[in-house]
Amino acid sequence: MPYFDAASAAPLHPVARQALLAALDEGWADPARLHREGRRARLLLDAAREAAAEAVGCRPDELVFTPSGTHAVHSGVSGALAGRRRVGGRLVVSAVEHSSVLHAGQAHAAAGGTVTEVPVGRTGAVDPAAFAAELRGPDGGADSGAAGSGVALACLQSANHEVGTEQPVAEVAEACRAAGVPLLVDAAQSLGWGPVPEGWSLLAASAHKWGGPAGVGLLAVRKGVRFAPQGPSDERESGRAPGFENLPAIVAAAASLRAVRAEAAAEGARLRALVDRIRARVPELVPDVEVVGDPVRRLPHLVTFSCLYVDGETLLSELDREGFSVSSGSSCTSSTLTPSHVLRAMGVLSEGNVRVSLPAGTTEADVDRFLAVLPAVVSGVRDRLGAGAPVPDGGEDLVVDALGKRCPLPVIELAKVIGTVRVGGTVTVLADDEAARLDIPAWCEMRAQEYVGATPSPRGGHAYVVRRLS
Repeated sequence: MPYFDAASAAPLHPVARQALLAALDEGWADPARLHREGRRARLLLDAAREAAAEAVGCRPDELVFTPSGTHAVHSGVSGALAGRRRVGGRLVVSAVEHSSVLHAGQAHAAAGGTVTEVPVGRTGAVDPAAFAAELRGPDGGADSGAAGSGVALACLQSANHEVGTEQPVAEVAEACRAAGVPLLVDAAQSLGWGPVPEGWSLLAASAHKWGGPAGVGLLAVRKGVRFAPQGPSDERESGRAPGFENLPAIVAAAASLRAVRAEAAAEGARLRALVDRIRARVPELVPDVEVVGDPVRRLPHLVTFSCLYVDGETLLSELDREGFSVSSGSSCTSSTLTPSHVLRAMGVLSEGNVRVSLPAGTTEADVDRFLAVLPAVVSGVRDRLGAGAPVPDGGEDLVVDALGKRCPLPVIELAKVIGTVRVGGTVTVLADDEAARLDIPAWCEMRAQEYVGATPSPRGGHAYVVRRLS
């Protein structure tokens, strides 16, 4: 059964399995003790730290292991903010950061700090100039923080976890250096494929993203960065990750990181070719599809596309029935019924969203079978939802009541009637589904119709107005 969700968790690398089993026998003792077993465990921990630091591009004493990538992000954000509290309380992040960064920002805001989100374009990348502008003080120059209102920390992912777009880390790092602001890079998705460009101050990552075991993260803090660990601490991991180290998992994480890095060039080129095939063939095989993310500056193994008139949850379930494990950022696959914050920030279609992220070893035959299965699956879901069903000719402006209907039904109702109004006429869609705010404008762009705008509806939700152009 092809597993196409490596961006969530990559299958355990064979080297990780071997190292884990070996470390279970040799690394069970406390590495803080001076007896023979403790010294043996300490040697394993030190070797793992050196291997991970080499891959990250930092000194071993700058890197600590944490219980997860999320823990690394939270510790990095809170420690850097606390260490620079005299400078100010502003945190600058991109609008498409991983939820762990956004949650850390919410905690900072709840404690009285300020969080500024830098918007992204339709490919999902920030504009370095826009990011740099947020690092400047009220006078337009570098933020001196003289009044305690300066930027304490900036955060930017190396590559997006949902659409694969690589961020301009080098350019943003240079802007941060010029402004005297440390930059934390969430490298969870990219670290297995290569080092992060120079210039970062803090870096976080998670082993299960590159084929290591779950429950191991890493946090690197450059020497000279003001950092004050928050919460109770002890003597382990420089006081930044208290508690007994999961040494077998750490050894396996470091060994697998070294292994995947050695394979990255060849495997990345092979998977990029397969992803290029998916990017090219899906719009040819399935009508009304938008492939999102940067087509060039992207991770080699990940592609995301959205299908009009499709219930994302049903689409994922049907693909699972056909033997393909994929994921989605659609609102109809989430408990909150709101679209992914990444897709929302990009302003792209969210309904029927599918993220395909290929693990190492994916074959051309696996991809070909996915492409063979997908058209019928999408068509079946559309038929079930009544997409494309005929509607009587209206002729004049219409109002479509889609209140209480969830993604993708408001857009389906719009599509059914747009051809029945005169050219220049309008269709007003009443909808209270949060996804409609994103998907109706995206539909207009895909179908070459004019999105006029939205106003609050007296009956709840909003009235979305679309003018027929052709």
